[in-house]
Amino acid sequence: MKKFVLVIPVLALFFLGAHALRSNDFGLAVTFIFVVGLVFIRQAWVRLVAVAALVWGGYIWADATVDFIGFRQAFDLPWTRLAAIMTGVIGLNALALLVLVGKFSRDFFHKNIEQAIPRAAIFFLAILGLALVRFNVPFPILLADRYFPGWGWLEISILGFYAQWVGGMMLIPKGHRTYRPRIWGFFSVVFFLQFVLGLLGMESMLMTGTLHLPVPALIVAGPVFRGNGFFMLILFIVTVLLVGPAWCSHLCYIGAWDDAMSRLGKRPASNAVLRRLSITGRVTTMILVVGTALLLRSMGVPGVSAILFAGVFGLVGVGIMVFVSRKAGMMTHCTAFCPMGLVANVFGKISPWRIRIGTDCTQCGACFSRCRYNALDESRVMLGKPALSCTLCGDCVSACVHKQIGYHFPGLTSDTARKMFIVIVASLHAIFLGVARI
Repeated sequence: MKKFVLVIPVLALFFLGAHALRSNDFGLAVTFIFVVGLVFIRQAWVRLVAVAALVWGGYIWADATVDFIGFRQAFDLPWTRLAAIMTGVIGLNALALLVLVGKFSRDFFHKNIEQAIPRAAIFFLAILGLALVRFNVPFPILLADRYFPGWGWLEISILGFYAQWVGGMMLIPKGHRTYRPRIWGFFSVVFFLQFVLGLLGMESMLMTGTLHLPVPALIVAGPVFRGNGFFMLILFIVTVLLVGPAWCSHLCYIGAWDDAMSRLGKRPASNAVLRRLSITGRVTTMILVVGTALLLRSMGVPGVSAILFAGVFGLVGVGIMVFVSRKAGMMTHCTAFCPMGLVANVFGKISPWRIRIGTDCTQCGACFSRCRYNALDESRVMLGKPALSCTLCGDCVSACVHKQIGYHFPGLTSDTARKMFIVIVASLHAIFLGVARI
């Protein structure tokens, strides 16, 4: 019989959905109903999400009460009965909160309780990031709002749910190594599917309806040539500040290709030549792409012609993936050719995230054969940290059976740092799925 007390929060969420529907915000209305559906899966993180939804709901009702009463007073209409009704609605919302924070609800939402806080945090961060972008970008950036105006909140809630699901799998160390390449590849497929559909005439699949090539180097070279269009550059900088060079191993739309090619080859082994090219090679390509962009701009070359230069550069990169990365079992394109990889590695030092190796490392070498970024060998183990080309991919962390390799963040234990890192990177993955397009 105690289960029937859940009717109270369910009813409170339905009322919030009805209020959103009354305001013609169909996406938000369905989102509240979506949270009602989540209640029945009994996952511990859902209780925290429902609590947050009702706290927000309390603000919504208080704001609506002030507006309704102010409107009726302005037109000299009776308002006391309205005030009583709204007080009752706010009281129901408060009672629903009490139910959810009580012992019965804590026992009812018992599944995966050890992951409740990080998964709820992933859900919140993904939703907050997407909502901020949605309300601050001057054009409809979510596909739902482009094709079904007003339904953006539904896309946001679905992506939030997806983010916590991904995070739940990656919170398990082995799961991080297993699922990172898969969700990374999935992001790349979604990104390029939108690009292809845009080329076929569906301009709403493109960022602004203006075509740009999906070559990472153009994140810098494009704005240099055009003098505008800084969205992807800003997104890249924010990501590097949040998770350092993990942009390269979790979020880059092209990097997933290099990863896939390298996995078709042999187990990776430290390569001295590639390590030297890690800096010199990528500095050279950075000078080349930025210098070419400046030269083409000064010469007044049309954008269509400039795209040909970018296309050639991109095809060279793909060739390196197919013919070099696949043979070496190492991500040669990312570690020796892509200039944005070097930018992420260098400026990623501003971010506090690091991979560190414990002093009790047995030097068994298990991590060497997992690192596809040429960042680990005997010398780096002795130093206690990987080389500059490390992108915090985490493959070495899950490969170390002695638990001597881990994520490091000042003031946190290695386990807490890893969880916090996954919370951020899983949230960013969902945000990128929603907003990253050409």
